[in-house]
Amino acid sequence: MIELRTPAEIDEMRAAGTFVANTLTELVAASQVGVNLLALDSLAAKLIRRVGATSCYVDYHPSFGAMPFGKVLCTSVNDAALHGLPHDYALKNGDVLSLDFAASVNGWVADSAVTVIVGTPRPEDVTLIETTERALAAGIAAATVGARIGDISAAIGELSRAAGYSVNVDFGGHGVGRTMHGDPHIPNDGRPGRGLPLRAGLVFAIEPWLMEGTDRIFTDPDGWTLRSLDGSRAAHSEHTIAITDAGPVVLTAR
Repeated sequence: MIELRTPAEIDEMRAAGTFVANTLTELVAASQVGVNLLALDSLAAKLIRRVGATSCYVDYHPSFGAMPFGKVLCTSVNDAALHGLPHDYALKNGDVLSLDFAASVNGWVADSAVTVIVGTPRPEDVTLIETTERALAAGIAAATVGARIGDISAAIGELSRAAGYSVNVDFGGHGVGRTMHGDPHIPNDGRPGRGLPLRAGLVFAIEPWLMEGTDRIFTDPDGWTLRSLDGSRAAHSEHTIAITDAGPVVLTAR
């Protein structure tokens, strides 16, 4: 079911957005060579406890997950594109790390992701990350009252394909509110002028993700982590936004 939020409810959601944004900022700063993924997850858990927030991940068990996620943070490294399950791995120089984090504050959820390079960057990794960020910005710019979901999808897909990447549409953006995942689904490619009309009060996450050499994925033996089929590197950018008459508002702006 698609729900519209009042301006007062959107204001209430800002606390969750700010917390998620600030947490990702701290996690990015902590993502250094030699730091273990489990330490990053522990840091996120500590920050959740500090403000009395609730993790959206730890008990999350959708149909595509082998078991409840069990951690509070997604850490996807190199060829891991999405849903990276934190494990005993120390970050290495040149690793590409995507951090995806969602939490509930006072009953409202926010969801966001960022990709960084640990240590010395490779030019092709910089281009990959910058493309997901530009695709996210294009999707947000298209999210205006009177447009349609397909306009967001088309903006993301057109920019990504123009940059030389193919686009997977199995996973994409989604409604955000009292729970982390709801309607509408927002594919990362599509046709303009199609789909749900956008109205003030819609709140959802937009999240382009790209892989350097493919648009095909497989599930890691851990039952959660989605990896590129050809082993190429991946990047992921995401914000929770609210549609308003004055334009899209990024609730998770860092």
